[in-house]
Amino acid sequence: MSTLQRTMVILEYLAEQGTAPASELIEHSGIPKSTAYLLLKELLQLGLISQDERGNFRLWVRLIALGERASEQLDIRETSRPHLEKLMARTGLLCHLGIFDGDAAYYVLKIESQGSISVRSYVGKRLSLHRSAVGKCLLAWQPEAVRESIIASTTFEQVTPTTIATPEALAEELKLIRRQGWGFDNGEDEPDVRCVAAPVFNARGEVAGAISVVGASMQVTDDLTADLTEQVVACARNISRDLGWSER
Repeated sequence: MSTLQRTMVILEYLAEQGTAPASELIEHSGIPKSTAYLLLKELLQLGLISQDERGNFRLWVRLIALGERASEQLDIRETSRPHLEKLMARTGLLCHLGIFDGDAAYYVLKIESQGSISVRSYVGKRLSLHRSAVGKCLLAWQPEAVRESIIASTTFEQVTPTTIATPEALAEELKLIRRQGWGFDNGEDEPDVRCVAAPVFNARGEVAGAISVVGASMQVTDDLTADLTEQVVACARNISRDLGWSER
């Protein structure tokens, strides 16, 4: 076995057993004694394992940090794609996944609808954080300091008659979104285009993105909004579970 393979044998055994003395690790792995002690010493120095007062070894915090980083880097687009394809098939509407980056939001995945009415959008499109349902959802679940900073720096241009026009109105809208668990764009960015969005969470319970269905006002009518909302929220929860999130 290579050094890396030997290291993995040790780490996987500790993951299964919880703790083990060096003699047990050597017996289980079949690694020569001198090599095993050298590997254990290096793993201790790297913070990947620790040793208790009885001399037993166990996994340690550096692995937790690495696991968290790996979780963050799961490709949310590919995780979301099959779910959004099913959502598009059920609703017949254009579906998006958006993420928050710094102080802006962007579409990173688009599932085109097969309907005769199309809404223009593209992957990479920058989204308003106060005029789009995805943007509002992403902003609603940011830390309070981030929300307040973005609200304070936002220019509230009245793009359509329904655009949120004041910092106070946006703050109230974000509270509503957090309370109900989803966001709505009632033609606030483009006239006659409506959107229902819901947040996607990662294993730590942080917002990782937001998904949406988008359509013309004749497609996303008042009568259909409740059903669409239920489907979008359910889809977002399924994606979140695939990312390691669990409802508490």
